[in-house]
Amino acid sequence: MMYIKTLCHRYSDIIKRRRKPMNAAQAINFESIFQHAPVGMCVSENRIIQACNDDLARMFGYRKENLLGLSFLALYPTPDEFERTGARITPIMNAKGCYSDERIMKRANQELFWCHVSGRGLHKEDPHAAGIWTFEDLSAKRPVSAELTPREREIAALLVEGKTSKLIARLIGLSPRTVEMHRAKLMRKFSASTSSELVHKLLRIGN
Repeated sequence: MMYIKTLCHRYSDIIKRRRKPMNAAQAINFESIFQHAPVGMCVSENRIIQACNDDLARMFGYRKENLLGLSFLALYPTPDEFERTGARITPIMNAKGCYSDERIMKRANQELFWCHVSGRGLHKEDPHAAGIWTFEDLSAKRPVSAELTPREREIAALLVEGKTSKLIARLIGLSPRTVEMHRAKLMRKFSASTSSELVHKLLRIGN
């Protein structure tokens, strides 16, 4: 809760500097906003959850107290995906200070689901040192409908962002030819005849 309290203090200072001070009834409780946000939210330190709200706990199927002190590793399908995602987002957060994507994650009962993840680092020199993250469950409109390997899940997540094979190859350290091979396997698994049809099926557009 340390980071939440720090943020609350910062906002309280801003409120105090306003020309018309708020009375006690009008004061904004930022910790309450965090806890009741309509998306899953957490504060992390070195990819360890330090604070989270009820929506995040419900989304991933944990008791809230059991998420505190838990590594983000537990929310990924495999350790490799945890490591690769962490490595991929580091240069982006170093440059922009924030990051967002759509990826497949794992609930406590081992169910896989599509999730929109956004985050902002609190220390520019080390994006993983501390951060604020939001999670939106996309499973209602985009179920995980095929058995995919960890690498296929990673490439599928980048394809739905509209990235080309060449750019995906650069981002994840593979050759474009290898990425095309994985794309072809995805097309077979989703019975897609074109790349655009594959993306539509991954996004469940028109289904």
